[in-house]
Amino acid sequence: MSDIPRGRSETHEDGTHLLRYTVEIPHPPIAVWAAVATPEGLPSWLCAADPLEPHLGGKVTLRWLNSDTVVSGRVTAWDPEYVAEYTVEPPHGRIRFHLEPGPDHDESTVLRFTAEFGGTREAKLDMLAGWHDHLERLRAALDGRPTDWRDWTPERWRALRELYERDDAPWPKWVP
Repeated sequence: MSDIPRGRSETHEDGTHLLRYTVEIPHPPIAVWAAVATPEGLPSWLCAADPLEPHLGGKVTLRWLNSDTVVSGRVTAWDPEYVAEYTVEPPHGRIRFHLEPGPDHDESTVLRFTAEFGGTREAKLDMLAGWHDHLERLRAALDGRPTDWRDWTPERWRALRELYERDDAPWPKWVP
């Protein structure tokens, strides 16, 4: 699929989806933190953030640069250099970045990313593909190749969406 491991999902009875990705990033935690928790870092791979008040309860507004999506909310967890969590309006819900030192400590980071939101199976598949694409862009941005949103096209997202949809297809029932 890509250098980013496949995201996992679970759906609760109330229709809430929880997506999880665990990604080892060959960059120090301080660099990954700057990319996921600052208004300067976020646009290179995800969206513009204005405002982003860096404290628990702070205001946050996220504006996607490849669409007209704008969502507002609050910072619902904040542990500098380790946890940034934003809970915003639908469709995105709760977005959490949890950083840990990687196997070579100061030279790599393990990012545990989760997204929790309500919606249909189709929305879940859209989000799995979207977050996978964004995490690929995060790696590229940290490697010195930030996204130029003027050149964005949906082809990569569509390919990822098809893969997640195929993987999510119900298994045929076994009949003895």
